[in-house]
Amino acid sequence: MADFFLNSFNMLSSGLIGYIVPFLFVLTIVVFFHELGHFLVARWTGVKVLTFSVGFGPELAGFNDRHGTRWKLSAIPLGGYVRFFGDDSEASNPSNATLASMTAEERESSFHHKKVGPRAAIVAAGPIANFILAIVIFASLLMFLGKPSTTARVDGIQAGSAAEAAGFKAGDIVAAINGGKIDSFSDMQRIVGTSAGETLTFAVKRGDSIIDLKGVPELKEIKDRFGNIYRIGVLGITRATSPGDVTREYVNPAVALWLGVKETWFVVDRTMAYIGGIFTGREAADQVGGPLRIAQISGQVATIGFAELIHLAAVLSVSIGLLNLFPVPLLDGGHLLFYAAEAVRGRPISERAQEVGFRIGLGLVLMLMVFATYNDILHLAGS
Repeated sequence: MADFFLNSFNMLSSGLIGYIVPFLFVLTIVVFFHELGHFLVARWTGVKVLTFSVGFGPELAGFNDRHGTRWKLSAIPLGGYVRFFGDDSEASNPSNATLASMTAEERESSFHHKKVGPRAAIVAAGPIANFILAIVIFASLLMFLGKPSTTARVDGIQAGSAAEAAGFKAGDIVAAINGGKIDSFSDMQRIVGTSAGETLTFAVKRGDSIIDLKGVPELKEIKDRFGNIYRIGVLGITRATSPGDVTREYVNPAVALWLGVKETWFVVDRTMAYIGGIFTGREAADQVGGPLRIAQISGQVATIGFAELIHLAAVLSVSIGLLNLFPVPLLDGGHLLFYAAEAVRGRPISERAQEVGFRIGLGLVLMLMVFATYNDILHLAGS
């Protein structure tokens, strides 16, 4: 046991040092735009913003703008917050005594004196900003760098694989999966990789004919170039890339924007499918990662290139936006749940009920962080 913790410490001290800068770069972008969503809609609805913080804890640097908002960078770079006039804490839970003592003028700029619609819009704006950021990043990468692709051609089939059982032959070209067009080998890999155990229908071009094949990707562990292990669906098809096979398609802004939306939805869909798989027992929870895993992946991706690091920021932005929409008190989704109840009841949830809810939410968030960090340490110790 002592060796385990010593190895973990050595991994953390030696490996993560090189990951800090990429990690902070990615996380700061995502957190800034999340809080900017809250901030902009708050200003638009007439709510006074007291603080815009990237990070928690002691302030490292900051300034006041002409509206009296304190913009600051804080010491613990694991999130951020926007504090509105009328908030009793960074979690935006109010103090009824403080709200009751406000003057009529102060109530005009108080977050908690706004109608439920504007409050819900301000809260929802954070996750929405994360999705918009991801769409813009995905679209920009497609416009300026293009989409590299290779024909979805089958060059080799592993013996005893799902592809062999499905009847694939060398030279086949996959044209569609479950009716959806396949433009490249990577498109096929992504669908197969997220469909382990599911029956997929492949429209395959063989010579001058189009035939349908049914295959079930097998769940297997694979190791990437950095030694990280993932469980994904595998058919057992190989592709031999020769010079001239790789093409790069540049798209116009309208098409890029639509593809950015589709890519963002793909991340949302697969994330929800994974979470659902955990509860049904189809997926293992050991793939849930926290800040340490994000830091490690950020550093690894940064060694490939800046475009890949920006792409990671987009994926992380979708994940954080989605996480914040979960109906857990303390998260944005929890606030939206309270506002929905207020809209139905015609009056706010009691202060006591909100306090209990926030405590439960804090407990759930802390448990998730502990579990994710535990997974991260096991992952780092085993790598």
